[in-house]
Amino acid sequence: MSRKHSWRAAVLLLAAALALAPAHPVEAALLVLTERDRSEAIRVGKRSVQAEEFGAEWKVAGVGGQSVVVMTAFHRLALAARNSAFQNRELKPRDIDSLLKEYDGKLIFWATLRGAKADFARFYAPALLVQQEEIRPTFTQNERTAKPDEDGRFTARCIYVFPSEGLDPMAKLLLVVRDPDERQVARFTVDLSAMR
Repeated sequence: MSRKHSWRAAVLLLAAALALAPAHPVEAALLVLTERDRSEAIRVGKRSVQAEEFGAEWKVAGVGGQSVVVMTAFHRLALAARNSAFQNRELKPRDIDSLLKEYDGKLIFWATLRGAKADFARFYAPALLVQQEEIRPTFTQNERTAKPDEDGRFTARCIYVFPSEGLDPMAKLLLVVRDPDERQVARFTVDLSAMR
């Protein structure tokens, strides 16, 4: 084979390989961060100060103005880096380690829920549904006195912490919130594969 033909064959082979490669790397919820993931989260957080919207990747809208923000370790570190950048200071390694230790083995949800009374969320019970399994939270903090809104309803901010051990970072989860009578009052489909 001539040099010209071997060069063309190499170019065609390279083009075929590139065509088969995914355009973007496959992402998934980063529940445990490597050093490279840490650096990327800090870079994303610092860079986000120039963006109007930050965190859309981790926010899931629900019905009636309800929403949930999924706090993965990556998201939490990016948020800390963003806040540090706004204050024009660097995150210290011990701050990073402390922050990540707080999120180790946990998947945290910041839920914004709406109801008819100031104490509507007080006894709400969250659960995480993964395939056929229901996972109970390790920590629940429901706002006892929700903020009144202009429409006469109330908004409560709640925190739900679940164990992340054994969760597939590519899974679709269902976060359900129930009242004391076991009636479902909120439901959020969380696609971990769409988050870091």
